[in-house]
Amino acid sequence: MARILTGIQSSGKTGEIHLGNILGAIEPGIELSKDPNNEAYFFIADLHSLTTVKDANIRKMNVHAVAAAWIAFGFDTDKNVFYKQSDIPEVCELTWYLSCFTPYPMLANAHSFKDKSAQLADVNAGLFTYPVLMAADILLYDANLVPVGKDQRQHLEMTRDIAGSFNHQIGELLVIPEAQISERVMTIPGTDGRKMSKSYDNFINIFLPDKKLRKVIMSIETDSTPLEEPKDTSTCNVFALYELLADEDQTNQMRANYAGGNYGYGHAKQALFELIISKYESQRKKYWELMENPESIDQMLATGAVKARKTALQVLSRIKAQLGY
Repeated sequence: MARILTGIQSSGKTGEIHLGNILGAIEPGIELSKDPNNEAYFFIADLHSLTTVKDANIRKMNVHAVAAAWIAFGFDTDKNVFYKQSDIPEVCELTWYLSCFTPYPMLANAHSFKDKSAQLADVNAGLFTYPVLMAADILLYDANLVPVGKDQRQHLEMTRDIAGSFNHQIGELLVIPEAQISERVMTIPGTDGRKMSKSYDNFINIFLPDKKLRKVIMSIETDSTPLEEPKDTSTCNVFALYELLADEDQTNQMRANYAGGNYGYGHAKQALFELIISKYESQRKKYWELMENPESIDQMLATGAVKARKTALQVLSRIKAQLGY
């Protein structure tokens, strides 16, 4: 049986899970978890979020929002393991051990550090050692397969390098994980055409109330092609998003609307809004049921943490014994 592990940060000011997260991580991850030959360890990376989110109430809300989204989309918390990173103190202990085998140049070359290194005053030690904590997240559970987007490829390669170095010096104790690269996560456009991201504030949160969701969709940037003229589907952010969500017949009809003229971007945005509302009706309902009862979310995560710690303690014990602790 393959053990799959993936995590998603509880970051941002309001904990929104956006459409890019859903298409690029949540739906593919849940599909993998449904395979009877797989065992999935899915976690909420709330320790990672402390590098940027210092407010305790925001972080708690973010954790609930992330958990509610995964559960609303059908992640089976009975078959698999679903937990909060901060409930597993062993991950911090392993981070220290791995740090002592991780060369400084590797961390200095990490994208998470280099992207902000121009303003070193804004870089905390947690951000600098972020890849080591990420490695500990994976190696602590003997994970075989880690689904990641292309933008996370480097961190997974660093995890493999750290584990390889550790095994070479101490003994073959750590499972070297394989990456499953998702190309799709990099092709989901935000409202401004760039990659959908919280950092760009260009994301679509499908769990917003109807009016707020429609307002966001209506804000998608388009060109100035007049209503009566045909529109170019290859350069349109609205069409790109619609195509990702629609079935073949719906996509063909939208393409015909664009080609025929007398079909404005406002019409296309309204169609995208209606598609999201209908496609995710049950998930939106389940999400808000959970968010209105956060105690149920906490209980699920606590139950998952018990299962996760059982594995974590086994792995950490063999590492400590070999290190002489």
